[in-house]
Amino acid sequence: MSTPTILCIDDEVLGLQIRKAVLERAGYQVLTAVDGPTGLTLFRGNAVDGVVLDYFMPEMDGGVVAETMRRERPDVPIMLLSAYINLPTEVVTMVDVTLLKGEGPLELLDKLRLMLRPANSSTTTVAEGSA
Repeated sequence: MSTPTILCIDDEVLGLQIRKAVLERAGYQVLTAVDGPTGLTLFRGNAVDGVVLDYFMPEMDGGVVAETMRRERPDVPIMLLSAYINLPTEVVTMVDVTLLKGEGPLELLDKLRLMLRPANSSTTTVAEGSA
């Protein structure tokens, strides 16, 4: 089984570096970008298993980035990060998971694992419980 590759996009360099270190320590390969256009270039040029995307960024916000990614590769799961809780509904419904920036590394890893889990694995526990 290959190591999952996660693309992290955030204009806050310190947060990006911390997230990269946490994810690498957990066994992920991590690509980073400090803005939406660079993130989309990496997304298009690499086999990415998941995206961790900041919402509020200059030039191109996370909603525009997520919408573009969904059009190009709808199967790649996206986690949207934000320090704000009142994100536009149309953006929240476009992504797989949201995470508040104040949540810690354990929440990041837990939500990422759930996000990357194949769709059919969640039905396994239901079937086992009904047998």
